Amino acid sequence: MQNPQLLQMSTYSQAHICQCLTRISTLRRNATVTITGTRRKTGEIFVENVLSLASGLVEVVGLKPGDVVAISALNSDLYMEWLLAVTYVGGICAPLNYRWSLEEAKSAMEVVRPILLVTDVSSNYWHSNFQADTISSIKWHVLMDHSVELDITANGVPSFPLLTTEMLKKSSIKSKSLNYIWGPDGAAIICFTSGTTGRPKGVTLSHSAFIIQSLAKIAAVGYGENDVYLHTAPLYHIGGLSSAISMLMVGGCHVLMPKFEAALALKAINQYEVTSFITVPAILADMVSVIRTTETRDRLLSVNKILNGGGSLSVELLKDAVQTFPRSKIISAYGMTEACSSLTFMTLYDSTKENSVQSSMNEKSNLHEPRGVCVGKTAPHVELEINSEDVSHSGRILARGPHMMLGYWGQIPTTKDSVPCNGGWFDTGDIGRLDNDGNVWLIGRTNGRIKSGGENVYPEEVEAVLLEHPGVSRAVVVGLPDTRLTEIVVACIQLKPKWMWTDYCSKPSAKDNYQCLSSEILQNFCREKNLTRFKVPKYCIIWTKSLPLTTTGKLRRDQVRSEVMSHTQLLSSRL
Repeated sequence: MQNPQLLQMSTYSQAHICQCLTRISTLRRNATVTITGTRRKTGEIFVENVLSLASGLVEVVGLKPGDVVAISALNSDLYMEWLLAVTYVGGICAPLNYRWSLEEAKSAMEVVRPILLVTDVSSNYWHSNFQADTISSIKWHVLMDHSVELDITANGVPSFPLLTTEMLKKSSIKSKSLNYIWGPDGAAIICFTSGTTGRPKGVTLSHSAFIIQSLAKIAAVGYGENDVYLHTAPLYHIGGLSSAISMLMVGGCHVLMPKFEAALALKAINQYEVTSFITVPAILADMVSVIRTTETRDRLLSVNKILNGGGSLSVELLKDAVQTFPRSKIISAYGMTEACSSLTFMTLYDSTKENSVQSSMNEKSNLHEPRGVCVGKTAPHVELEINSEDVSHSGRILARGPHMMLGYWGQIPTTKDSVPCNGGWFDTGDIGRLDNDGNVWLIGRTNGRIKSGGENVYPEEVEAVLLEHPGVSRAVVVGLPDTRLTEIVVACIQLKPKWMWTDYCSKPSAKDNYQCLSSEILQNFCREKNLTRFKVPKYCIIWTKSLPLTTTGKLRRDQVRSEVMSHTQLLSSRL
């Protein structure tokens, strides 16, 4: 018979993201750990708020282990409190992209079936017009940052299933017996990414995955308790989530803007002496662009750690970043949501190394080659394998380890598009190779996925919307290299009979009974069809010849991309 005391000890030795609260409440008791606008919270107050909210979720809402709580809001200290409070009592958080269309949000919620939806009062996003009762699973709706008290019945239960964060905190019962517990299979957070059809897919990540990923970031980047971390990425994104939890683990200070704006970010860096933040190339390019028009460059010396993801940095952008943040260590990471963020890390620049500027520039110039892009070496916790069947030793990149997802929420694991049952290897969908020094080189993507501004864009979804237009007979979407966004979305269009392509015609031609189509018309059409903004093609071009096909009739998307690149380069050379 097993010893009950040993079983209890074994339970609490498991990884849980809320284990960081003890460190925050003691080591950072009187220190500021969150800054949101004019609101500052010490470690003691922050932890008390998390525990009060967790207690209110149990007492008022009746949240049980395994219940899903969906959140759609801009970044704030309250958002972080919700993430921790829900998972503290065994709930599972499902952060939703506030940039989605209403249809995309509903699709995601129909997958995870949340019992509670938490939104803020920000406007012009899908949740500002959403009626919670349109999703049958939702029993409660919480206004995260609403300051007005709502009606409460005599027994403390709301008369209408609409709550605020403060109501839940005030309704909580202070109990020392409340302790953190786990959801089924240790699930903590469902982070959404697009599937092969472009529809949101819920990547289920465990407490252990986040803890292990956090330890990797702490080791690779060097986060510590004295860091002041600026949240430049949204908390619904795996990059923003994993870095936030890393900073919670070390007990650093969080500076939270509602959403990224380059000018406000630079102002925050100066005001709060920010030491670290994460970027994608578009974010870094915007900050560099703004700094060129100001005289604050000499005051950005507090930044000493920058972690870049979502695409590699060009040589030019890296040089600009070094000039803008001369005391920083700039690290690049390659990863994905299914791996709870980063699989590999590579230091691009380190201000503490002698002659590092010139050596980093020279090294970086060799990291972009026809054979691929170097993304560095694997993190200590990552197993990575190349499934190669040709003499070039390149092939599909496979990964496994405790950092990998539990699976896609609501889907039975198979060997395709999920964690395989055979050996636990996950097919990343990327093509790459390993060199003799253990560096990973990315060559391409197996499914044509486009990475634009840190967001995934799947051609099939954009093509499906374009084909709804009565003048489009065929559409092929590809990604072209872009120094700011990594890639931009470009659509190649074939027209139906009686349609004319021109960027100057906006109405039918009475003479020939032709109707006109242009880039602007198709872009507006995509927006009217509720295609998310970053998925709308930046350019639409007419394709008059036959599309390249394989012998089995499949589209050669790579060949289309090459021809479009050649065409655009030719046009640029003539300007």
